[in-house]
Amino acid sequence: MPTFAYTARSRDGKTQKGSLTADNRQAVITMLQSRGLVADASGIKEEKKGAKKGLGQKRVKMGELLIFTRQAATMINAGLPLLQSLDILAEQTDDANFSAVIQGIGQDVEGGETFSEALRKYPKAFPDLYVSMVRAGEAGGDLDGVMLQLADYMESTAELIRRIKSAMTYPVVAFAMILLMASGLIVFVVPQFAKIFSDLGGELPVPTQILITISEVMRSYKALIVLAAAGAAVFAVKMYGQTETGRYNLDKLILKLPVFGSLQRKVAVSRFTRTLSTLTRSGVAILQAMEIVERTAGNEVFAKAVRESADSVRNGETLADPLARSGVFPTMVTRMISVGEKTGALEVMLEKISDFYDSEVKATVDSLTSLIEPLLIMMMGLVVGGIVIALFMPILGLSSLIS
Repeated sequence: MPTFAYTARSRDGKTQKGSLTADNRQAVITMLQSRGLVADASGIKEEKKGAKKGLGQKRVKMGELLIFTRQAATMINAGLPLLQSLDILAEQTDDANFSAVIQGIGQDVEGGETFSEALRKYPKAFPDLYVSMVRAGEAGGDLDGVMLQLADYMESTAELIRRIKSAMTYPVVAFAMILLMASGLIVFVVPQFAKIFSDLGGELPVPTQILITISEVMRSYKALIVLAAAGAAVFAVKMYGQTETGRYNLDKLILKLPVFGSLQRKVAVSRFTRTLSTLTRSGVAILQAMEIVERTAGNEVFAKAVRESADSVRNGETLADPLARSGVFPTMVTRMISVGEKTGALEVMLEKISDFYDSEVKATVDSLTSLIEPLLIMMMGLVVGGIVIALFMPILGLSSLIS
């Protein structure tokens, strides 16, 4: 039996709120009348199952949001009312937090709010880009079409993130294994050789002396000092990166890194063009679209360029000219945007640029993956081989003396 939240008035005009379990709204009205309270159907709302306190306040995974968007677009396009579609989606999702969010949206829509207004109440689930596109779809009477565009955009974004993560997983794991192996040799093996060398006496080669010193440091309290200093340095960089100047300088430094800087630049250009194309195609005004693009740029250098370009567009300039002056975007990008503005096909040009840079990112990631593997193998050989050579150099010298 469902539970209904009610707002009723007593005989002296005071408002009372509460909840009752009944078969339907009319039964709730009858129960309230028996208590001397007056209420109408508009003041009685069914409490959705699972909408517990605290739910709806967590971030929603992109995969869950993608499924919601695709299925909502399909059901709306098939002619199902929005409220019924939301009820179905709330029941079938496995994420209790997201289910509570959808139920809350359904209650707000049932209470008279628009879909976009209801979405805006859950910023951790629905970003600005999502809400703005839904609002544009509502205004243009093409909500299902806009939702499908959103689903396509999220799929391409998720694919790009997945590709980069998969490319980075192997080198991170391999590098961690190299560090673990080298640490094991230095901490457990080197001390045994150091004891033998001290018994033999004589002067040790420089590489062996360095290796023994490193081993002694790692096995003493000095290692804790080194770790604490490294942790403090990481914390300082993190705090610096949270400031506006620090975030800009660190992002600028990342763009200058070999290989990785080029990859980051291509990812940022692809994200900028695809997001702007999706927003403008959905009917979002260019200045509002650029504000959203600035917040989703992912790199402060690109965000600053977009922000300054938006100011220039607000003053009557075209989009291509300030982007070209920023020096952040490649010449090909600004030229194609200029052609798109002149021909009235800006959305098409932006999508073509995004497709091109998506393929560039894929090619860069593939080449980076194929390059990293031999580099890591070479690094492992140098580290382990260097340790072994440094350990056996005194033994080889002793053999020559005996000869």
